[in-house]
Amino acid sequence: MKRVLIIGSGISGLSCAIRCAGYGIHATLISPYPSERAQSVMAAGGINAVTEECEEGDSVDSHIENTLRGGAYIGGKKAVSGLCGNAEEIIRYLESIGTVFTVGTDGRPYTRAFGGQTHKRTYFCGASTGKQIVSALVMEARRYEGIGLIERRMGLCFHSALIKDGACYGALVFDEKTRTIETVYSDCVVMAVGGQNSLFGKTTGSSLCDGYAAGRLFRQGAVLKNLEFIQYHPTTLETSQKRILISEAVRGEGGRLFYTEDGKRVYFMEDKYGPNGNLMTRDVVSREIYSASKEVFLDISFKDKQFIDSYLPEVRDICRKFRNIDISREPIPVAPSVHFFMGGLAVNLNHETNIRNLYAVGECASMYHGANRLGGNSLLAAIYSGNIAADDISGRESALKNVDFKDMADHANMELKGMLDSDSPFPVMYVRDMLAETMRKHLGIVRTEESLVKGIEDVEYDLSVSDRIKYDGSVSAYTNYSLKGILTLARAVLSCAKFRKESRGAHYRSDYPKESEEFGCATLISFDNGDYSIRSDKEGVYES
Repeated sequence: MKRVLIIGSGISGLSCAIRCAGYGIHATLISPYPSERAQSVMAAGGINAVTEECEEGDSVDSHIENTLRGGAYIGGKKAVSGLCGNAEEIIRYLESIGTVFTVGTDGRPYTRAFGGQTHKRTYFCGASTGKQIVSALVMEARRYEGIGLIERRMGLCFHSALIKDGACYGALVFDEKTRTIETVYSDCVVMAVGGQNSLFGKTTGSSLCDGYAAGRLFRQGAVLKNLEFIQYHPTTLETSQKRILISEAVRGEGGRLFYTEDGKRVYFMEDKYGPNGNLMTRDVVSREIYSASKEVFLDISFKDKQFIDSYLPEVRDICRKFRNIDISREPIPVAPSVHFFMGGLAVNLNHETNIRNLYAVGECASMYHGANRLGGNSLLAAIYSGNIAADDISGRESALKNVDFKDMADHANMELKGMLDSDSPFPVMYVRDMLAETMRKHLGIVRTEESLVKGIEDVEYDLSVSDRIKYDGSVSAYTNYSLKGILTLARAVLSCAKFRKESRGAHYRSDYPKESEEFGCATLISFDNGDYSIRSDKEGVYES
């Protein structure tokens, strides 16, 4: 029986495991925590699809065009066409396994429009779409667990891939309880580890999605793509611990952005972009809020309280709990925050990386979103990408040979012991906090050459001390050993932003404020003997 190892148990990982099991392939899911703690459960807004119940005038072609335009036309048309063309089938599948989408008073699916979309095509489950989809997928996975085709192993973290002669044969995983590294062999490995939140510290996402896996694989030879495209969600709420997302659903239901000037409200998005200005793409809205240089508010209080209770209960509860704001009576103070990463591991149309038998799905794979993701497309891409990877894996012959990575495992355990015994003056959390400050300062909504160069210098210094960090017993051993991979990724992200001398989508350079035909394609970066080698994918090797 073929065996696939899946790192990560959120929606993309679960989807891949279930699809593989349906083919009779044994799938092992590795994660530090249960699926119910994955970042996927935080996705409240919804999932895009054009179905037979679609709004009049809508079409799959329209969904494709909206996605391509939103991504500033560096998303590959074949990939995006597959994503949008399979959306209805995905909605029907989710319904068949127990996902209950919200319906209107007429009993038909209630859909809303998200930014950058010409029609209302976002399906949602109250205010907990991600939670409901995760719950449905977990139950489906348990069905396959019962017959021995899916195994879920918690408490384990990715350490490195087992790579030889350009092919992957499994992974080394770290057990926090025993503080040892285990070798897990498999025919294929699928990375489903999410984005890179820890690079920036305080974001809307989970700190469990830290970017280490991408940084480590990059050092092992994996090509990364489009790292400079980092989406700032325009409407988040400040709290002591993190930025909390105020769902795009608020604007989808008519919410209006404004600031106050001379005692009067200025609806700046509507003034500049017309009646639908509040539903411009996230990159545009974030830059306009940044440019306003004033405190900005999002108002939905003109809606009936019963409507808010029915369709925006999570936003209502978040604002009340964390800031004592009654959104049916007063506006919400909002500001942009890092939210989603369009860049990640470079993959082909089957979601395989440049390393044979190593796949990437979900947010850690750079694929469908180009320079900017449309709201509602991330859940769709998570499920679709997991399915596509599984379909490709099902057609592969067993790849396992007489390979032995014992020396690699022994070396990794020795390195780990050396770190635990270190008496360096550089505590890991201090370095990570410094990194987050550097990234927020130098890779914000608006960037310049000078600032990016300074950011690279700062991260280079952090990297220079990363082999001599002091073990910090107040955090996990994983947090300690993952530092170098995270710093390496940060260096690569800054380098890609410096390389792209134009403004496109979520990447805005005030020193190069216009789009350039020269950069009308993906950015690729490789780690070659310590050098960060960057190039434009003008041949379209990795269609995004």
